[in-house]
Amino acid sequence: MNLKVIHSIYFIGIGGIGMSNLARYMMHIGKKVSGYDKTPTPITDALLIEGIEIRFAIDLAWVLQQNFDKSTTLIVYTPAVKQAENEELNYFLTNDFQVIKRSQLLGIITQNTTCLAVAGTHGKTTTSSMLGHILKSAGVSATSFLGGIAENYHTNLILGGSEFSVVEADEFDRSFLHLHPDYACITAIDADHLDIYKDEADFAATFQEFADLVQTKLMVRKGIPIQGFTYGIEDGADYEAQKVRVENGAFHFDVHTPDGFYANMKLYLPGRHNVLNALAALSLAQSIGVTLPQIAKAFESFKGVQRRFSYRIRTENRVLIDDYAHHPTEIDALYNAVRELYPEDKILIFFQPHLYTRTRDFEAGFVKSLAQFDQVGILPIYEAREHPIDGVNSNVLVSKIKLVNADVALIQPNQILDTINSSGKRIVLMVGAGDIGEMVTKITRQLDIL
Repeated sequence: MNLKVIHSIYFIGIGGIGMSNLARYMMHIGKKVSGYDKTPTPITDALLIEGIEIRFAIDLAWVLQQNFDKSTTLIVYTPAVKQAENEELNYFLTNDFQVIKRSQLLGIITQNTTCLAVAGTHGKTTTSSMLGHILKSAGVSATSFLGGIAENYHTNLILGGSEFSVVEADEFDRSFLHLHPDYACITAIDADHLDIYKDEADFAATFQEFADLVQTKLMVRKGIPIQGFTYGIEDGADYEAQKVRVENGAFHFDVHTPDGFYANMKLYLPGRHNVLNALAALSLAQSIGVTLPQIAKAFESFKGVQRRFSYRIRTENRVLIDDYAHHPTEIDALYNAVRELYPEDKILIFFQPHLYTRTRDFEAGFVKSLAQFDQVGILPIYEAREHPIDGVNSNVLVSKIKLVNADVALIQPNQILDTINSSGKRIVLMVGAGDIGEMVTKITRQLDIL
């Protein structure tokens, strides 16, 4: 597809984190951009302020009134939106419009760049944001399409040129197979999205398909059974962190790579998993010519990503942390990071399960990971793109956690504040990939008043 002949783009599901950066980019290059989403969010609020027209109701009559020119209009949709459930999408698909998925547009935009793709079940957003920040700090001509809001830039799109592109290679709906990666890394292949994949073997095989697309150099976390350069912590990897320690609130570590050594890098993010994310970003950046001193300097100024271990309150009496973790492995990493920082404190976690299928498929993992916390509040499942499944609900999760940890309860959103105040816990986590990220803003304001 030749984007030069496209004058207007209509995004169905424009408020998604991976849709909104594309909308911003297309507006940046001069296209007329508009879109639909189900509900207003902070992302859609920001897009409206930036001048993008957004509607929050499906209205085929409005679409017909626009007289969209089929030859110059592109329709982009997220696979979370189903044709049978969206009258507008159905109209475009059945009336000869140019209609593509989000991942296809990302592939088109980046195919004429040197594409650096970050894949993996966990760590994509932090790693790609680190990488985007490294390239921006080093003056590399690159634009980064991120799956979260980078704290350094307050956006999910880092503009900086078109020689290189940084993208998150999303495995949902096999989206990453539409990309044209020159360099890539794979951070993890723990099974997920089993509503899309047949089983864990199918999931792993699709990551191998992605790996086969990489043209120049692939990095994989040591232990992943895919051929490539490896990275890891004190495990003999090609890109290896050594002497990892915490000093004055930062991770310090030495780095050995095939092309050099750097002593005492500093990273102001919690958790050893972020040292691994840093190594992945470092390996890609060094491979395209960024020096280790440049990378070390960028690490020291990297502020992280919103909703990835984001402190909302940090005082002597209260710590409130907001995190996007929605898979048992991510919750384990979060627990380890919090416990490392606050070894003597009791921890209260509020967790909002995301998707019925994920809750069903990883129920045992959720029980094990959540039961580690001292007190657990489980919110109702955030259904997102799905319909309820019989026998899958938060009550079931609560009952199974209770067999391991008695201090667990089903919590409604309006009970969060009272639960915090009655718990006596100083460390409070609000965790999940649904609208708990919006709840935490309200809770922060309420706690600040107290």
